[in-house]
Amino acid sequence: MRNLFRAGSEVKPTTDFTGSFTDMWQDMRVSMVIPPLTVALCICMAMSIMMFIERVYMTVVVILVKIMRKKRYTQYKLEALKEDLEQNRRYPMVLVQIPMFNEKEVYKLSIGSVCSLTWPSDRLIVQVLDDSTNDVLRTLVEMECKKWIQRGVNVKYETRNNRNGYKAGALREGLNKEYVSDCEFVVIFDADFQPDEEFLWRSVPYLLENPELALVQARWKFGNAYSFLSYSLFCPYP
Repeated sequence: MRNLFRAGSEVKPTTDFTGSFTDMWQDMRVSMVIPPLTVALCICMAMSIMMFIERVYMTVVVILVKIMRKKRYTQYKLEALKEDLEQNRRYPMVLVQIPMFNEKEVYKLSIGSVCSLTWPSDRLIVQVLDDSTNDVLRTLVEMECKKWIQRGVNVKYETRNNRNGYKAGALREGLNKEYVSDCEFVVIFDADFQPDEEFLWRSVPYLLENPELALVQARWKFGNAYSFLSYSLFCPYP
């Protein structure tokens, strides 16, 4: 009986899986997780310091500019330039390019806005570069161009059988047309742009006055900047 009691009272050793997993995670965290996090933290700290230095630098520059009253740009007398241009009647030939690709919602607005630019009609060429794959839409765009041609605007409707280079390729091929060789300046509007009527009068004179200028980039804004959807997406908090 004593032998049976001793045999039954023996306890078999069991494996502690929880403790093993904890030890494994501790080793892994020390060797694999902590070093990358430390490097990322150092990078973030370095970037924060750089941004702080940049802010301080820009603040000092703005203060010095305001104190010394120096401007970073040359201020032209636009009205005088316009008056001189009108008196001499030396209007340069201007080419306006509008690249399009299935622009169903905006093609009328963009073509109409460009064709309404106040510039001598004999010194303006509107080039509509249509890469649309929808045949019905191509017909509608062509009809819109013909409507403005009947109103006296020199509109050129150009299409391609391919989309090489996408819109940039269409712009490049548009510049290779024979009638473009007489154009002195090129203006590019995307299909959803609606330029102001005075756009050319407010940009071309700067180029005429300063031959060293190669490009004038105008300010633009969103037509739906204050719509409910735009406000909800970009201004979620009051």
